[in-house]
Amino acid sequence: MNIATPKFGVGASALRKEDTKLIRGEGCFTDDVRAEGELRGFVVRSPYAAASFSFTDLDAARQSEGVHLVLTAADLAHLGPVVCQTPVKQPDGARHAMKHVPLLCDGEVRYVGDAVAFVVADTLEQAQEAADLIGIDWDTGDAHADLGTALDSGSPVVWPDLGSNQAFLYKLGDAGRTEAAFAGAHHVTTIKFVNNRLVCNYMEPRACLAEWDSSAGKFTVTLGSQGVHNMRNTLAKDVFKIGNDDIRVITRDVGGGFGTKSFNYREYPLAMEAARQLDRPVKWVGDRTEHFLADAHGRDNVVEASMALASDGRFLGLRISILANMGAYLHQYGPYIPVLGASMATGVYDITNLDLTITGVYTHTVPLDAYRGAGRPEAAFLLERLVDACARDTGIPLADLRRRNFIKPEQFPYTTPYGRTYDVGEFDGHMTRALEKTDAAGFEARAAEAVSRGRIRGYGTAVYVEACAFAGSEAAKVELTPDGEVVLYIGTQTNGQGHATAYSQFIADKIGIDFDRIIVRQGDTSELPKGGGTGGSRSIPLGGVSVAAAAEVLAEKMKKIAADELEASPADIELVDGSARIVGTDRVMSYGDLARAAKSEEDRRGDAEIVQDEATYPNGTHICEIEIDPDTGATEIVRYSIVDDFGVTVNPILLLGQIHGGVVQGIGQCLNEGAVYSDDGQLLTASFMDYAVPRADELPFFEFETRNVPSTTNALGIKGAGEAGTIGSCPAVANAVIDALDRSRGIRHLDMPMTPLKIWQALNG
Repeated sequence: MNIATPKFGVGASALRKEDTKLIRGEGCFTDDVRAEGELRGFVVRSPYAAASFSFTDLDAARQSEGVHLVLTAADLAHLGPVVCQTPVKQPDGARHAMKHVPLLCDGEVRYVGDAVAFVVADTLEQAQEAADLIGIDWDTGDAHADLGTALDSGSPVVWPDLGSNQAFLYKLGDAGRTEAAFAGAHHVTTIKFVNNRLVCNYMEPRACLAEWDSSAGKFTVTLGSQGVHNMRNTLAKDVFKIGNDDIRVITRDVGGGFGTKSFNYREYPLAMEAARQLDRPVKWVGDRTEHFLADAHGRDNVVEASMALASDGRFLGLRISILANMGAYLHQYGPYIPVLGASMATGVYDITNLDLTITGVYTHTVPLDAYRGAGRPEAAFLLERLVDACARDTGIPLADLRRRNFIKPEQFPYTTPYGRTYDVGEFDGHMTRALEKTDAAGFEARAAEAVSRGRIRGYGTAVYVEACAFAGSEAAKVELTPDGEVVLYIGTQTNGQGHATAYSQFIADKIGIDFDRIIVRQGDTSELPKGGGTGGSRSIPLGGVSVAAAAEVLAEKMKKIAADELEASPADIELVDGSARIVGTDRVMSYGDLARAAKSEEDRRGDAEIVQDEATYPNGTHICEIEIDPDTGATEIVRYSIVDDFGVTVNPILLLGQIHGGVVQGIGQCLNEGAVYSDDGQLLTASFMDYAVPRADELPFFEFETRNVPSTTNALGIKGAGEAGTIGSCPAVANAVIDALDRSRGIRHLDMPMTPLKIWQALNG
């Protein structure tokens, strides 16, 4: 095709188009949207983790000033619950019980923050005051929040009809073959640890504005999401039991998602039903405390893992047992998250014998669901901590042990015990480069120098592979307007990743047009019939591929129109700088003239939906070097280096931003963050006074480079990068801390978060 190379095509470091309006305060987030006559909703939440209850007085609240409606479970019998969409296939084929999230609890609460009533008033303050007037008779029961003992005999049971706190059982691998491998092993290394519970803490708390059109019998709901179509579908099918076309979902700017804004939450249908009953718009806006108490948490596993090794250090078999906390209910994708992690259990290593068991467990806590990486960070942490432990047990150098067990380039395509097929990979290549970059050979001298200053130095490595951009597709539609602009419609949803910039690069590659003349439209179910949303690093590998194809379709149509108008062959037309021209001449048409010359709307539109049959597999090496002050237990990251394989880089600046953000979230889990419950189920870390997130002054300069091997399963060779930083960072930092503690005191285990207090206590016995 005769198209001039654009200034900001794929591969260029184009600056984010989105930032100008956002830094000027011109963004439009959910709470910025106003509707005439809107009312405010407030959720009445349980202060107890386990209790039965009954209402003794609702009239006082209903008669309170400004109050229009008080909803309880009795008012919502015609609506469905917030449904878990991912039941797990159990070994015996039996379907496990599905304990969905009720819109409002009916006489029984199961965690602190569980919803019991919804109050709607003219103002939020009036709704809150009315909530205080609701009379509730509580009969508290015994709660159990500790995952590790939730299956013990005598532990309080979240769902008495189940007889225990077991939610489901999942098995993977061949137990017999793995047992034989362990029986013949020269050495077995076993580790046990807790993968700590996290609270997402995106910048913008959740909110929604629900509107009801009584004449049309349709809803419009504006909310922050990671995909409006999935949100619409679950609301329509599971809760309201109406057609998809009866609900319009709109998402405007979103202040962070990280997986946790993917889900349908009970507040959305509550506001919608209130709007329908009152025939008035109803807005609900959560605050930070509600985020801690009501939004799905992440991670929270108790893990035991063993590796069988031959005398030369080759991995013979892997046995894993995971207790996965589900919280009080099965959240939308909750059961699938540990299963997804299990699909990557063997990571970058050639391990053919696997015996893995996951037991889903109920506790009197906030439900668990996807959080950045969704199971893959847990899998990488498990494996890389175990490999480090194997090296320490056997005395085989860490890098050597990894090299002996890496899947070799000549083994690709490689099928894992789960059945995933890795297409390409050069794991030793990026690890070797990372070791060179960080001067691994000189570490002992640096460690000795640190000791001379009274510090303990540690060096940690993590080599990961993840699955993302899973098999599927994302439809894209591009249109040329009479104003000479190109408008893209796509069903993904930016949460700050820079979609408008990245997608514009794909379009600029095919159609020579200025960035400012490309408009990206997302977040409205009325503009596109379907969309997969954003999650699992799918937007660029799946969405971008379809955008490029749709733009190419449009480019061909534009050349055909220009050729007809300029009396030339389409092959002689080039698209550049907003004009179509005959190559080598001054005969041109503007894109606006092209659009106006089109005989139909179809002639100025390009559609594409490229289907991908297999996931992509980003991989890389993270190396972290830390120093610990033994007097305080404080950890300083003195160097952090990454060498990643993302296949093809679309925009180096956007990629760097994704990696930085992901790495910081992994560092946060390892060193700072952890949700803590009391024995009676009270969340003790329900604010930033108690829940520590990483701060800028705690972070190092990140050294980052790519060593890319293009994917063969993706049409453009792209692998995806949105979650990779989180997956590689947590085990790298943990391995560095354990390396320092082992050198100083022979300490080889410490659970996350590895806070200064924990480290100081470990160093001081």
